[in-house]
Amino acid sequence: MENGAKSWAFRGTQKLSAKQSKDSKLMVTIREALDKLMGNLNEDDDRSVIPLGHGDPSAFPCFRTTPVAEDAIVDAVRSSKFNCYSPAAGIPPARRAIAEYLSRDLPYKLSPDDVSVTLGCTQAIEIIITALARPGANILVPRPGYPLYEARAAFSNLEVRHFDLIPEKGWEVDLDSVEALTDDNTVAMVIIGPGNPCGNIAETARKLGIIVIADEVYSHLVFGNKQFVPMGEFGSIVPVLTVGSISKRWIVPGWGLGWIATNDPCGLLKQTGILDSIKKYLNISSDPATFIQGAIPKILENTTEEFFSDIVNTMKEDADIFYSKIKEIPGIACPQKPEGAMSAMVNLNLSLLEGINDDMDFCAKLAKEESVIVLPGSAVGMKNWIRITFAIEPVFLAEGLDRIKSFCERHAKKL
Repeated sequence: MENGAKSWAFRGTQKLSAKQSKDSKLMVTIREALDKLMGNLNEDDDRSVIPLGHGDPSAFPCFRTTPVAEDAIVDAVRSSKFNCYSPAAGIPPARRAIAEYLSRDLPYKLSPDDVSVTLGCTQAIEIIITALARPGANILVPRPGYPLYEARAAFSNLEVRHFDLIPEKGWEVDLDSVEALTDDNTVAMVIIGPGNPCGNIAETARKLGIIVIADEVYSHLVFGNKQFVPMGEFGSIVPVLTVGSISKRWIVPGWGLGWIATNDPCGLLKQTGILDSIKKYLNISSDPATFIQGAIPKILENTTEEFFSDIVNTMKEDADIFYSKIKEIPGIACPQKPEGAMSAMVNLNLSLLEGINDDMDFCAKLAKEESVIVLPGSAVGMKNWIRITFAIEPVFLAEGLDRIKSFCERHAKKL
């Protein structure tokens, strides 16, 4: 006994401890991986750190949000109409505006009752995963994917099974692997945009009797030959729960305003109790700031197409720089030029690199030697790949890629 106590009864929960999964290395979140890499930086390096590991370009002038959004926030605060608590699902004007915004891309109209306002996509994912969790259930998530789904599923005792995306086919869903993984306890599959969903995915999910969770935080951020197609377009085939936010398209990830949209014209989610579970969880969870909800109608309705096209054009310029320079770097390869979102997966050929053990080792040594931060692929389910974010000031992107080239040339095996 110490200090007279018989024993201490409290312990940290194992659910929040790092754990092994059968098909990945130590499971970490993107934040944990990036924080660890920041600790590898060389303090004696006078060069600026170039962040190519996260999806937050808001610090760069070329990615500043529109004045329309800033003015809407100021107006909402000064109106004194939004100093109150919010209803659990969000204030009616915000839900109505989001429903109208999403309906622009759908063959049917969403109502305000189809929308719940959340603290960004992070809370939207937490709510859906919790609502779906039941003893013995499992959920299918893509590889590469977003590790928050695995972390939330582990916390809710919901088994995660990974289906593959095919690099050589533009990261197309391997539907055969989806079907092979599914059993009677599979409840849902996650699709992360802006990969172009299609009727085949919807038909497969319908045949398997599972919900589609469509993560569309990067909606409309496309700059290739294909257009963004929301998974909700196929809501009449299979129930779709869409999660989205203003964080990426408006470049305001710190504002924490997202949503869950129910794309289910047939009413299956209501019949099965999923919607009731979501509503009950909303009643015991935190709400996004009411004044930000109050600003949403003006943000969604008044933002000009010129703002969106400027952002997309800058991303396209970045993607061009990225793809042209990545081809010059020994030991790494990108299977396809990026056509959307803010980052790309790059394969490491360790047989061509000296003194590099794996993707984590590559990223740690790159941070130390070149003050460049990229994300190890293990953090998103792809060992010995890296994820490079290209949505930064073009001049910094070019410099960052030049430093990666110097690093790889220095570590290249002598043939």
